Amino acid sequence: MGAFGNFAVSFSVISILSGCMTLYGFGMTTGGPAVMLWGWVGVGFMVLLLGLAFAEVTSAYPTSGALYYQAHKLGGPKWGWYTGWLNLLGLLGAIAGIDYGASQFVGALLQMQFSFTPTPAKLFMIFVLILLLHALVNLRGVRLVSILNSVSVVWHLAGVAVIVAVLALVPAHHQSAAFVFTHFANGTGWHNSIYVSAVGLLLAQYTFSGYDASAHLSEETTGASVAAPRGIVRSIWVSWIAGAVLLAGLTFAIQDYAGTLGTATGVPPAQIFLDAVGSTGAKLLMLIVIGAQLFCGAAEVAAASRMAFAFSRDGALPGSAWWRKVSPTTATPVAAVWLSVSVALVLTLPVLYSPAAYAAVTSINVVGITPAIAIPVFLRLRAGRRFTPGPWNLGRWSTPIGIVSVVWVGCVTLLFCLPQVSPVTRDTFNYAGVVLVAVLIGAEVSYRVAGPRYNIPVADRAMAELEAEVV
Repeated sequence: MGAFGNFAVSFSVISILSGCMTLYGFGMTTGGPAVMLWGWVGVGFMVLLLGLAFAEVTSAYPTSGALYYQAHKLGGPKWGWYTGWLNLLGLLGAIAGIDYGASQFVGALLQMQFSFTPTPAKLFMIFVLILLLHALVNLRGVRLVSILNSVSVVWHLAGVAVIVAVLALVPAHHQSAAFVFTHFANGTGWHNSIYVSAVGLLLAQYTFSGYDASAHLSEETTGASVAAPRGIVRSIWVSWIAGAVLLAGLTFAIQDYAGTLGTATGVPPAQIFLDAVGSTGAKLLMLIVIGAQLFCGAAEVAAASRMAFAFSRDGALPGSAWWRKVSPTTATPVAAVWLSVSVALVLTLPVLYSPAAYAAVTSINVVGITPAIAIPVFLRLRAGRRFTPGPWNLGRWSTPIGIVSVVWVGCVTLLFCLPQVSPVTRDTFNYAGVVLVAVLIGAEVSYRVAGPRYNIPVADRAMAELEAEVV
C-alpha cells in the first residue's frame, strides 16, 4: 500500500455511513439531536487527541501487531499480552457491529422493495452472508483490499455529499436549527439527563473506532513510519468533518420524530429517506449507505485478521501455529481471516434473543479497542525520555496530549459498560462489561500458562526490515 491506501483503510473502517447510520436510532433515544450533534463535536475532538498520541507511538513501532507490540516494547511482555487481547476483542466486536448494522440496512431495503419482514432470524442470516462475502474478499489478497479502500474513500465522501444535498433540497419542510442543536429526547427509562447524555456519546465513540487499522497494515505499507501515523490522523479529522455534515443533514430532514423511531423498516434513517424524498429516492440513498457499510466491513476484517495473524506469529493465541499460516500465493493470513469472521458471528448471537443486544455489540468494540489504543500512549508517557520518537512525532505537545487522552479513555471505558436502558432486564442488559471481564480473566489465565513462551522475535525482525527500508 501507498500512503493514500493506508489512510483509506482507516477511513473505511471508521465509516461515518456505517457508525452514524446504524446507531442513529440509538442516538434519537439517548439524548436526541442535541447529544448527537454536540456529542459528535466533543467526542471527535477527544478522539483526535488520542489519535495524535497513538500516531506518535506508531511512527516509532510500525508493525502489524501495532498496539500490543508497542505495549510490549514500552512496558514488557505482560503489558503486550493484555493489550493484544483487548485489541483483538475490539476488532472482532467491530466486525460484528459493522456487518450486523449492514444487515439491518439490507433488511430495510428489502422491506421497502419487497415487503420483506426484517425479523431477527432473517437479519442474522443476511449478516452471515455479509461475513462470508468479506472473508472471501480478504482471501484475494491485500492489493484488492487496498483498491477497495481507495474506492471507499470516494464512495463515502461523494455519498455523504449526495445524501445531504438531496435531504437539503428535496423536502418541503425542514426542522429548525433550534431543534437540530438543542432538542433533547430521552427514551432510555433513566431520569438523569446527564447520565443519558453520557450514554448517548456511544454513537460518536463507536463510529470513531478503527483508525488503528493504519497501524495494523504497516508492514504492507511503503514508508510506514510516516505514512501510517499520517493515515491515522487524517482518517480521524476527515471523518470528523464529514460526519458532522451527515448528522446535521439527517436531523434537519426529520419529518416525524415518533414515526421515524417507530418505523416498520427497523432503521430510522430509512424512514427519514422515505419521508423526505419518497420510495424511489429512499432506495437509491439506501444503496449508497449499504455500499459504504460493505466497504467498511471488508476493511475491518483486513485489520482484525492482521492483528490475529501478528498475535499468533508471536505465540499468544491458542492454536497459534494454525492462525499464523499465510497463503503462498496471496500472502494473506487465510486462517486468521476465517477466525475473525467466526468469532464476530459468535459475539452477535445474542441479537437473536435481545432487541438491545446490538448496542452491547457496539459497546464491545469501544471497551476493547479504546483502552488498547490508550495503553501504548500511557506507557509512552511513563517511559519519558527513554522513548525514542519516530520521524513523525508531537514534540513538546506529546505529554499534555497523551495525559488528556488517557484520562478520556478511562472515562468512556467505564461509561460504556454501564446499563443503557432502564429497567435492567435480561433483554436490556449491557453484556459488554461481562465480555470485557471475561477477556481480561482469560488473558490472565492464558498468560500464566503460555506467557513464559511468549516472545516477539518475528515482529522484531519485521521492525528491523522496516528500519532498514527507511535508512
